[in-house]
Amino acid sequence: MPRTIKKKISKKNSDTETNVQEKLEDIRKSFQKRQKTIAVYGLIGLSAVIVIGGIALYRYNANVKAQQLEYEGVKVYSNLYRKTPAPGKEKARNALVFFTQAYEKKKSPGLLLYIADAHSDLGQFDEALKALDTFTKKYSRQQTMLPLAYQKMADVQLRKGNREEALKALGKIASLPGDLLKDVVLAQTARLLEQEGKKTEAIAKYRELTEKYPASPYAEEAKAKITEKKES
Repeated sequence: MPRTIKKKISKKNSDTETNVQEKLEDIRKSFQKRQKTIAVYGLIGLSAVIVIGGIALYRYNANVKAQQLEYEGVKVYSNLYRKTPAPGKEKARNALVFFTQAYEKKKSPGLLLYIADAHSDLGQFDEALKALDTFTKKYSRQQTMLPLAYQKMADVQLRKGNREEALKALGKIASLPGDLLKDVVLAQTARLLEQEGKKTEAIAKYRELTEKYPASPYAEEAKAKITEKKES
């Protein structure tokens, strides 16, 4: 019988095959590790998107709700769509609820002015001043609304009987840039000075009003006061 020929496997070939298998295993493990890393970062990214989307949705809903509450407050405060207008304090009280709830949903300068007006109508002068003080500190860059806030502050101080504080508030408007409400400030300041017996200072304010704002609705009053002073 012929002898069986046994093939002798080369040790070199065996080592090569082992090395190849080890490298393939390393590649497989590296690939699995990379997949896990991608999955983790993917979950983190997805979570971030969900969180950001949730915050955006919450803010959107809060803004919409705040606008709805503000609109309801304005309707009540202005007696819109009512056959029988509500009394002043009743409408102010009911409107204040809507304005306060709207401000809790979304802070805005306009709502603070509404809140101050409602408190003032209710005779809650300290609360009105608190809202206006918050406005002047928080929204000091609202150049178109800031003079109005100070004027309301002056009116509230007058209702409290604090003429000096009212004059300070009017002085804040005078120091602001632009001409918004400046004629009103001069007229109100002149009246207050006149009431305090400071006739000369009052006339100076009236004269400034006629010179700077001749088209103002307060100009005729100022001219009359100046003429009255000359004739006396």
